[in-house]
Amino acid sequence: MSIEKVKAYFKTCGMEDRVLEFPVSSATVELAAQAVGCEPGRIAKTLSFMVNEGPVLIVAAGDAKIDNHKYKQQFGTKAKMLTADEAARLIGHAVGGVCPFAVNPGVTVYLDASLKRFETVFPACGSSNSAIELTIPELEKHSGYRAWVDVCKNWEQPAQG
Repeated sequence: MSIEKVKAYFKTCGMEDRVLEFPVSSATVELAAQAVGCEPGRIAKTLSFMVNEGPVLIVAAGDAKIDNHKYKQQFGTKAKMLTADEAARLIGHAVGGVCPFAVNPGVTVYLDASLKRFETVFPACGSSNSAIELTIPELEKHSGYRAWVDVCKNWEQPAQG
């Protein structure tokens, strides 16, 4: 199970006790924000795409949307999200629990600028009822990200919390 891989990863960092599991679904930004008790923007949603035959994850603020123009400028191709089956097979996590931790080899992770306005964010941990609160430096460290990108829109308001 995906969450077990993520917990095993965080155990190697001495952080397994920080993985939160909920009795309710956290599979969408809205549900995750309710489960965690925070504003939707602080949910670090992980979106999966195919870029040049390779899987790519973009971790973005929960209130941000992919901006197709910015995405094409960044990656040189149209945004093509993976299907649920492709995400599970290529990333190693099912939709609703996709996260940048303990992913399959060959997956490239990017962090979107929409996250930078928060001190801490809540990415999923490999299941549709999990999360972990991380500072932005912790997210950088544990996601194994390649680069920060700016490929989202609709989030450019001041941080609230």
